[in-house]
Amino acid sequence: MGTQEIKSSLLITLYKLIEVGAYPDEVIFTTSELAKLVGASQQTASRHLIELEKKGLIHRVRLGRRESIKIMPAGVKHLESMFLTLRRAFEMKKTEFVFEGSVFSGLGEGAYYISQGGYRKQFVEKLGFSPYPGTFNVRVRKEDQEDVRLLEASPFILIEGFTNGNRSFGPAKCFQGTIADKFTCALIAPVRTHYEGDVVEIISSEYLRKALHAKDGDVVKVRALSSVPQRAVASVS
Repeated sequence: MGTQEIKSSLLITLYKLIEVGAYPDEVIFTTSELAKLVGASQQTASRHLIELEKKGLIHRVRLGRRESIKIMPAGVKHLESMFLTLRRAFEMKKTEFVFEGSVFSGLGEGAYYISQGGYRKQFVEKLGFSPYPGTFNVRVRKEDQEDVRLLEASPFILIEGFTNGNRSFGPAKCFQGTIADKFTCALIAPVRTHYEGDVVEIISSEYLRKALHAKDGDVVKVRALSSVPQRAVASVS
């Protein structure tokens, strides 16, 4: 759920590139021309291209003093996320999202992360419950995936990252909701995830597999809210 965050300056450069046609086609620029486009120095523009290429967000080919630049699918996802955020802010009044998906077994890492004290304390304070140690994984059906992307672009409850000894744990965003119109839950979206955008990870005070008598392949309905108490809202950057 979601994409790995990048610096806002890189996102602006991506936006400027798509503005001049670097997706789905390629554009040909010198770094000095790109610098004028993004309003930065030539050194900064060059550094942005290097970083974007290293992250797999663009593909570029040297053509003498110029270079061919094309935005890759991973870069498009970042721009799509920005587009959905703006669309929600200017066009949509929707605060509740309802979708269905099939239950599947995850990678087994949920229990480890959910059990970390640095996370659990925040879950209790910000979500109002202490979660069962593990995540309930749902693969969202294709016709509902746009609603999931719109939810991701909505206001969220921030679970802050922390350091425990020599290990760092990253931040996550949460959305309160219910599952099967019966159990209170929260959708949790780590900044870094092993899954694609068709998957949501859910936490609850209940052991949901047992409470729902759910097995892999069963279809469940999820409701999620984008409107949260103001003290817990974080804006998508």
